[in-house]
Amino acid sequence: MYQEVKEYLGSDWVAFQDMFGKSLHSEMLLLNKINAYVLKHSGKQLRPLLTLLTGRAISGVNNEKVLRCAVAAELLHTATLLHDDVADNSPQRRGAKTVMSLYSPTASVLVGDFWLSRALDIIVMHCDNRVIGYFSQCLAHLAEGEMLQLEKASSLNATEEDYNTVIFYKTASLFKASMVSAAHSADASEEQMEAVESYSYHLGMAFQMMDDIFDYSPGLNTGKPVGADILEKKITLPFFGFLQNAPRKISSNFLKRLKSIGPDSREEEKQSISREAIELVERYEGLDYAYDRLEQEINKAVTAISILDDSPARSYLVVFARHMSVRKR
Repeated sequence: MYQEVKEYLGSDWVAFQDMFGKSLHSEMLLLNKINAYVLKHSGKQLRPLLTLLTGRAISGVNNEKVLRCAVAAELLHTATLLHDDVADNSPQRRGAKTVMSLYSPTASVLVGDFWLSRALDIIVMHCDNRVIGYFSQCLAHLAEGEMLQLEKASSLNATEEDYNTVIFYKTASLFKASMVSAAHSADASEEQMEAVESYSYHLGMAFQMMDDIFDYSPGLNTGKPVGADILEKKITLPFFGFLQNAPRKISSNFLKRLKSIGPDSREEEKQSISREAIELVERYEGLDYAYDRLEQEINKAVTAISILDDSPARSYLVVFARHMSVRKR
């Protein structure tokens, strides 16, 4: 699907790649070497795809302002990953060694800073005040989301409202900033802006909910390790389903044991807790609870853009939303 969308975008995607590559140029040989490694192992570049589709859905063609929004979105996203790898001490991402493990944590932070600076340069020097505002608010949300997640992990008293705030700040906020910026840059009407804002919010929420479901779903064979969230004491949607459905004694006992797990705990003890969490979520229908919420977000996203003119770009936006559904039938 991703390749099909890139082919549909055609010259827009070529122009994005060209602008993106040029934005990373440096006179520092080591920096260029690391940047080339990051680019080689980059993901599907979902955010710029959505940004460019938004511009097409609004005006039929993409101007240079929309292209800049797409580049800024991917630069910011990659910067956060480089920083997250250090915070999470991640040895691998997408099956490849992280910059942190291949070079050093310092290198990963500094390269992340470089990508962030390039994004800010594009936004501040080449975008209008409204776009600057969208992205600056997003940057604040990204930091606040990380801090709220840390706070709740230490206390284990997160509510589902806290969870919604964290995933909006950490994930959906960048979807929203990039897509709303594109809509504004494509001269969207007020009604179109509201539609894109709603779509991007619900799509971003669904994207993170889907990722959280993966962590409790070894049967989905996603290629990602399972059971990591609970060891980091991240209370996510499937676990909230367990908490809601399980007898109080069972949920309280598990939370008490989870609190006792720390960095110095034995590896077999950590793995035992992880396996038990997955089993409890399955037994008490936590996944069904999460699937239902996920599909609500998907349906809201699709409904939001129904007011946009029918076009291949709008159809692809609907396809991306429907692609988030991972319920096992």
